[in-house]
Amino acid sequence: MTDTQRIQLSAALPQAFKTLVALHGTVEKAAADAGLDQRLIELVKIRASQLNGCAYCLDTHSRDARENGESERRITLLSAWRETDLYTDQERAALALTEAVTTLSEHRDVPDEVYQRATAVFTDEQYAAVAWAATLINTWNRLGVTSHKPLP
Repeated sequence: MTDTQRIQLSAALPQAFKTLVALHGTVEKAAADAGLDQRLIELVKIRASQLNGCAYCLDTHSRDARENGESERRITLLSAWRETDLYTDQERAALALTEAVTTLSEHRDVPDEVYQRATAVFTDEQYAAVAWAATLINTWNRLGVTSHKPLP
């Protein structure tokens, strides 16, 4: 990381930040209303943040995951989720979808197999909530990385 002080984008445009916070609340409520475990949503946030290199979001969502009962082991091994049986079919589908959404610039699509795997284990409402959660954490990551948001 460079020593350059960056403009904190959340403070620079507070109305946009407030709107994003409200959207975050909407997505979190949709996930809960769809019956998704908050730990699954936190895994989505952690995995996207790993791929995007957002230290602030990794710190925040790893802590949130622990507070929701997630194990240290599963958080530590998340970047190698394909190599272990520690994650459920729903979690695996959510992680594959999150990776596809996060790497859209490389692939230009969510592969059909990722979509089909996700829709096989999620209801339409659950799928939408996971896809929105992945999309939104990517937005937060971009703000955090661009701003070099300091850890709390």
